Parts: sequence; C-alpha cells; structure tokens
Amino acid sequence: MKKHNIKPKVLILDVDGVMTDGKFYYNVDGKFLKAFGPDDADALGLIDKFLEVRFITGDKKGFEISRKRIVDDMGYKLDLVSTINRLEWMRAKYDLKDIIFIGDGIFDYIAMKEVSYSIVTNNGDIQTKKYADYVTQRYGGDRAVAEAVMHILNKFFKEFDFNKNLSSKDISGEWAK
Repeated sequence: MKKHNIKPKVLILDVDGVMTDGKFYYNVDGKFLKAFGPDDADALGLIDKFLEVRFITGDKKGFEISRKRIVDDMGYKLDLVSTINRLEWMRAKYDLKDIIFIGDGIFDYIAMKEVSYSIVTNNGDIQTKKYADYVTQRYGGDRAVAEAVMHILNKFFKEFDFNKNLSSKDISGEWAK
C-alpha cells in the first residue's frame, strides 16, 4: 500500500497526453507537430523549488519536438523511456518512495502501482485511472499539469502560499516582460 505521508523528492511526468493533448500530427513527411497546453510550464516553475522535475516520453519519432519544448524552452531533463520500461527506469534512478508520477497511457499503471504517489489526466486510460491517487479534472494539454501542481503543493508542501510565494521569476520567460 502506498504511503502518502512522505515528502516526495522528484516529479516525473510523461509528455504525450500529459503535457500535450496526446495527439500526433502527421503530414506526408511524418510527425511534425504536438500541441502543448497553456499554464503548465508556469505551474512547474512553482514546484521545481520543492521537487526535481523530470520528463519521460516513449515517442521516439517525436522526440525532437518534445526536446524542443521540454529541454530547450522549459529547461528540464527529458529521457526517452519505453512505456513498458518506465518502472525499471524509475527504480534505476530513484527510490520509488520519493516519486510522484503523472501519466495517462495504457501502461502507466505499471509504475503508478509502485511509486509513492500517482496522478493521471482526466482523459487518461481507464485502467491507469484505477491506480492513480488523483485524477485531474482537466485533460492533458489543457492545464492538467497546472492543476496537478496545485494539488501537489497543497497536499505535500503546505508551506507554499500561492499569494505570498509567487514572484515574477516563477513566470516562464515566454510570457514575462
């Protein structure tokens, strides 16, 4: 059984279906577009003071698109990890009791059963939802990560006060002026 009275140390997020709407856009040249949602990057700027934030994707063909957004634009680590090997990857890098995992896919439940705390997007797989500690009201690519971040801050980091702790450095450079 999971223990929720711990202080997590790392937040691992799947990219496709969590940060994006989960759709892959193709033309005759192949995959060319992923739709990332609003507010999620800004929300992650609030939580990365408390947790290491790291992303994984199983999308080999769209990896460069994800890398552009996650690594180049947002400044986080991104790893290519097969959907069925995520638990082994997590075990090799972290103590499972230190992990919060946000996923959505049909195999994400494998890791969700084992990590300390798990979150699934509202449009995530039905089986995966059974193993989630929290299901967002929002869909992936539509502020689900921002919602999850606020949930995590309220549940695990009560010392965070949204009204007192927010500063302009928390806002992504994309929007700040």
